This record gives sequence, structure tokens and C-alpha cells, in this order.
Amino acid sequence: MNKKLVAPLSGGAALVLMLTGCGGDDGNKKLDDWAKKVCGQMQPQVKKVLDANSAIASVQLEQDSKKIQQTDSAAFQDNADAYKSLATSIDSAGAPPVKDGDTTQKNAVKALKDLSGAYEGLKKQIDGMNTSDKQKFADGLNGIVSGLNKLNGKSENALKKLQAGDVGKAMTKQPGCRKTSTSATPSGSASASAS
Repeated sequence: MNKKLVAPLSGGAALVLMLTGCGGDDGNKKLDDWAKKVCGQMQPQVKKVLDANSAIASVQLEQDSKKIQQTDSAAFQDNADAYKSLATSIDSAGAPPVKDGDTTQKNAVKALKDLSGAYEGLKKQIDGMNTSDKQKFADGLNGIVSGLNKLNGKSENALKKLQAGDVGKAMTKQPGCRKTSTSATPSGSASASAS
């Protein structure tokens, strides 16, 4: 019943992993200092998102609507908190010292705040769903999937811009922004990770 949520949520995890995986080195001290501020707070939030999405994937074959509701609700809240923290980290670090850094920063912060707000909305939505009628509950999950798919595309674009060029190169040098293992994502959702 919960299988349809796994694909768009894997897309959300991809957004976080996108923040943690670029390559290169340009030796810009100011930019390195900026990346250190951002990346120092990123790893715990990345883990929180991956763990939340793993929890959702863990109930993808669950038949008990109440258990799905409780698991998904908690995971949506964790995602909302993590994306809000990521937005705060990027906001408090200031604009990266590159061309159009101010715009890049503002767009990334907005995308992350939007993502956080959307997850809060999904939590309210799933909390309000009737678990006693399995068909209505399944239909409600379809609406959640649709919302997640739209959101992922918008956020992905802003985050790609944040870590383009020199900003991405500086971020990848920081331990907190290095690509993390995706082992936290259950193998059952691996086929859905291409979004």
C-alpha cells in the first residue's frame, strides 16, 4: 500500500545526497570558509532524511493503515525538521563569495524551506487520513505521492544551482558535505531511487 511513496521519497533523498557530492578543488579560502560553515551542520540532517525515508520504505508492504500512518507521519516531521535546518545553515552562512552568490543562496534557502513546509503539510495530511477505510487511505496516499513528485523537481533545480561550479567544489572538500553511503536506504527501495 505504501510502495508508491518510496519513489518520490527516494527523490527527496537524492536532493540531500546532491548537496553532498561534487568534485574538484579551486583553493579559494573565502569560499572554503563558507563551505565549512554550511557543511559542518549538514551531515546530521542528511542522516535524518535518509533515516526517515528508510522508515517509510520499511512499511511499504505493510497492510496495517494505522502503522503506515504513524510511521509516515513521524518521517514527514523528521524530513521537515531536517530541510528546515539545512535552510538555516545555508542562510546563516551568508551568500557564497562567487558571482551571483546572493541569488544562489536565496534560491537554495527558499527551496529547502519550501521542502520543509511541504513535508509539514504532508504530515498534517496523513495525520488527518481515515485509516479504517483502506481504499480511502490508499487514495489519500496517491495524493501525497503527487505532491511529492512536484516538489522534488522544483527543489532539485535550486540545489543544483547552489552546488554548481566553485561552490560545489568548495563544499566537496568539507567532511560534512562528502557523499555519504546510501546504505541507510533499504534495498527494497533501490529500484525507485532513479527519479
